[in-house]
Amino acid sequence: MTVALVLLLGFAAGVLSGMFGLGRGLLFVPALSLVVGLAHLEAQATSLAAMIPVVAVGAWRQHGYGHVRWKPALAVGLTSAIGVAGGVVLADTLSDDTLRRLFAGLLVVIAARLAWSVRK
Repeated sequence: MTVALVLLLGFAAGVLSGMFGLGRGLLFVPALSLVVGLAHLEAQATSLAAMIPVVAVGAWRQHGYGHVRWKPALAVGLTSAIGVAGGVVLADTLSDDTLRRLFAGLLVVIAARLAWSVRK
């Protein structure tokens, strides 16, 4: 795997995240797993770590435009951090195959919800 391909994946995921508010995990986890060759748990962990600078830059830029509502953001962020800690413990107990299947199921549900929301 070339560094250039990994950088290209990161840039593309960043552009899509900035344009659509798309969670990087939806893009990074499959890319890191399928393209880079990481195990699913490694892809999840790497995706979470990669989000730290992205979230900081995104929040800073959106704050400059006046779009950030800090009270709800902090409430969601703190409770999400607790959920992430529990999710990490759970993910560590599951097999790579089970994690892949659960993630695929999540993507199908998200796609179905999105398709349903634009049907009008």
